[in-house]
Amino acid sequence: MKAQFSGIRRILSGASALAASLMFSGMFAGNALAEDLLGQPTPGAIDLQPAASELKHHAIQFHNLVLMPIITLITLLVLGLLIWIVVRYNKKANPVPAKFSHNTTIEIIWTLVPVLILMVIAIFSFRLLFHYNDMPKPYMTVKATGYQWYWGYEYPDQKISEIVSLPLTKEQADAKKVPYLLAADKAMVVPVNQVVRVQVTGADVIHAFALPAFGLKIDAIPGRLNETWFKAEKTGVYYGQCSELCGVDHSNMPIEIQVVTQAQFDAWVKEKVAPPAAASAPAAAPAAPAEGAAPAAAPATSGATPATAPAAAPASAPAAAPAAPAA
Repeated sequence: MKAQFSGIRRILSGASALAASLMFSGMFAGNALAEDLLGQPTPGAIDLQPAASELKHHAIQFHNLVLMPIITLITLLVLGLLIWIVVRYNKKANPVPAKFSHNTTIEIIWTLVPVLILMVIAIFSFRLLFHYNDMPKPYMTVKATGYQWYWGYEYPDQKISEIVSLPLTKEQADAKKVPYLLAADKAMVVPVNQVVRVQVTGADVIHAFALPAFGLKIDAIPGRLNETWFKAEKTGVYYGQCSELCGVDHSNMPIEIQVVTQAQFDAWVKEKVAPPAAASAPAAAPAAPAEGAAPAAAPATSGATPATAPAAAPASAPAAAPAAPAA
């Protein structure tokens, strides 16, 4: 019996080591095969997008340092139990099965352990939620409105009215060499290293404003104004999409955020708020007539005398009345 249990332990330890080595080798192989792109998905990658804001750094730490170890341990435990049961309690190894159906100690353990695991996850989860809601003093505000199926960006602090951002067609995206279904004709422009508050709403149905590199995902609900924030760490172009099923063209609602330097942003704002160019000067007055030339005839007025006089009176008076008859 001892030899049998020692064999089972060796099997479990070998399976755990194999699963762990496969998991970590797969992670490193994925990173080696595909260098992560900033601000957009990387073909062949298996990890989260690289962080470009403070919130995304916190989200990645929560995923890698809390969730992944817990998930890995639970997976290995369940795998080990399955292998142990298959080997130890099959018909050949255990021809006479036990008759009991309950074990109070085990039932208490498998009730308390998941509760404790969830409590540990909740502590770190609440810390992450606190970071998302603890917005520093914003430098500027952008109102993002979701429509079927495009986005509109308004800059109330800079007095810039709504800018409509439409998706590019496949031909346009290929011509510009930008990712199709991610790039838009007009991007949201923000300065680097500044806190940007994003107020999100919907105009027709529920949408969702999501941009992975900044760790953003918030619903755009008609009649309600939600808000989130980010502070971009690097200049560049970052892509996202609507992540709430909103209709037939849900996949054609890209979000493009262009992060520029402060000087470039100030120049962009100045260009957007500059008044339209003044109308061209009126035509020059006509030249004075040459000396001695007759002035042009004055235009006829509404009260001018008609060109021809009315017909003259009859040439002769009417014939005299006939003489009275003789007496």
